[in-house]
Parts: sequence; structure tokens; C-alpha cells
Amino acid sequence: MQCLVVSDSHGDRDILVQLLAHYEGKVDAFFHCGDSELQHDDAVFDKMYVVRGNMDFDGQLPEAVHPTIKDVPVYMTHGHLVGVNMGLDHLLANAQANHAQLAFFGHTHQLGVERHDGILMLNPGSISFPRGEFTRIGGTYAIVTTSADAVDVQYYDRQQHAVPELKFHFSH
Repeated sequence: MQCLVVSDSHGDRDILVQLLAHYEGKVDAFFHCGDSELQHDDAVFDKMYVVRGNMDFDGQLPEAVHPTIKDVPVYMTHGHLVGVNMGLDHLLANAQANHAQLAFFGHTHQLGVERHDGILMLNPGSISFPRGEFTRIGGTYAIVTTSADAVDVQYYDRQQHAVPELKFHFSH
């Protein structure tokens, strides 16, 4: 299974359209981890799982989703309601409660990926307003690829170029 994970676009609809156009048919699913600042019925979300962030005021966006893509259970939330600024314990608990193998979140605008208790927890960073060590990249998203024996993560910049130092491999 391969999916694209993006977050914190903060009204930058054009970048989402570009990503959909470039990756449609190349990935199995698109995920937006919140703070899109778009309405739930925006056409850009027709092909994308999306959750509500703290800057999304459309009450019809869900706080979390937990789809299964090609037999891989996923849990996604923005992160503000599970305190990701203070740690990932609550995110991990929610992912475990939903029997997820992958947990996606945003909110911090800082990319990161780690594995706990067999669950890959990934923040794609902000596509529009990055913070932290990799701010110089100017916005990021991630492609997550799962197989029977591993999970691979590759981060990309806004121009759809792989960032070589941001490639991660996790064996099962």
C-alpha cells in the first residue's frame, strides 16, 4: 500500500490540487491531517481523507478517521485534541484502540516519524508553513509505502522532489 500524507496547508488549495494531479493513480490514498482551512465539501477532498484541525471551523469535518487501505488499518487525527505538542502517548493509545498500523497527525508543523509498539506515527510537517529543523525545505509531505516486511517513508518538498536525508525504513 502506498499513500500520500499532507498537513497544515492553511488555505493553500493550489498545492493540494497539484499533489492530487501529480499522484493520482500512483498512490492508493491521500490523507490530509487537518488545518486545510477549506470546507468539507471542497472538491479537493473528493479523493482525500481529511480531518478537522484547530484552524478548521467547518464542524462537518471529522476529528479523526480510521480507514483501512489495502488491508492496512490507518488512524488519522490533527493532533491538537490528543496533545501532540506534549508527546505522542495519547495518539498511540488512540491508534491502538483503532487497531491501526499507521497513525498520521499534524498540528506541530514539524515533520517526524517514529515507531512505537509496532505502530508507525508520522507527521508530514506543514506543506505551507513549516517549523523546526527542516524549515529551510519550505514545506513537506510524505509518501508512506507498506509491504509485508517493512514500512518506508520518503519526505518530499513542495516541488515534488524527494529530500534524500528524509528517507526512513522500518522493518516489521
